Amino acid sequence: MTASLPGEREDEHSLAQGASPAAIHAALLPADREVFLAAYGAALDRARSMLHLAPVHELLEEWRRRAILQSDPAAFRRSVRRAAEFFSGEPVPDDEPFEVTRARAGM
Repeated sequence: MTASLPGEREDEHSLAQGASPAAIHAALLPADREVFLAAYGAALDRARSMLHLAPVHELLEEWRRRAILQSDPAAFRRSVRRAAEFFSGEPVPDDEPFEVTRARAGM
């Protein structure tokens, strides 16, 4: 049994449901998993130097939102396509690689 600080329970944390690193990693598209792991490592390093978990929590929340968007790959592809068309003001060619479309959308 581990001791808790006053007002703190072991099962309490400030993360939203689905915001564990493992849950986020599993929900991301394969192309984003390594990017997430690198960003997570950097956030852990910042948290260690600051002695505060804020950088980790902020990163996890940002990537949790991305994982939610990517949880339906077909819907995510449609959203990326619409965003690319909106930002570029031009239709996306049917044969354009997804990563190119995604870069144009800034996603």
